Amino acid sequence: MNQILSTNLDDKNNNKLNSEDLYNDIDYIRKNNKNRKSTNKQFFKLQFTISIIVIIITISFSIYYIYSLQSNEEISKNLIGNYNIYRLYANTQTQEEENIENNLFGIIEIPKINLYYPVLSTLTEENLKVAPCKFYGTNLKENTNICIAGHNYNNDMFFSKINQLQQNDEIYIYDNTGLNYTYKVIENYEVKEDDLSPITNYNPNEKALTLITCNNINNNRFIIKAKQKTS
Repeated sequence: MNQILSTNLDDKNNNKLNSEDLYNDIDYIRKNNKNRKSTNKQFFKLQFTISIIVIIITISFSIYYIYSLQSNEEISKNLIGNYNIYRLYANTQTQEEENIENNLFGIIEIPKINLYYPVLSTLTEENLKVAPCKFYGTNLKENTNICIAGHNYNNDMFFSKINQLQQNDEIYIYDNTGLNYTYKVIENYEVKEDDLSPITNYNPNEKALTLITCNNINNNRFIIKAKQKTS
């Protein structure tokens, strides 16, 4: 009888222990789930914060980039305006006019793509931010290859649309005396970024014009070849 009672007591104790273990396990699981949810919540909060910071930085850079482009465009327009004023009202060669002529090679106009910009006579990285630059050739009256480079701002400004030019499209260059030289497009092609052949590839008995800009997709160079129209 005692053995039976002892066995029953043991079973009860075991059941009680098992119940306590079960409650402890459930409590542990609840706490674990709670901690896990808290950790996940913190992780998503951190991820959200990082995403917001990245978005703000991206927007800030975009605004700065657009502002820089607009500033460069405004500088180009001011260059043309100042140049035209000096040419219009100067009766004699002044020091200011000489400075403008030293920095400004002329003006380029391409009606087909609504392009109208000053061309600076010296190519530097800073000058290229402001306007297209001449980097090869002497002057428009000689048999030479006038090479002009301009940044490609993805259809916003400078030479971004010159790849749309086709054979016989006209390009006008105005020199510092106000004379207009008309060129007709003869070729439109691409070269690798280290290919310098477009500079020397011209007929030495003709007055050539070469426009160069970047292809922002593959880092090649868009090349427009033109020949001065004879009257």
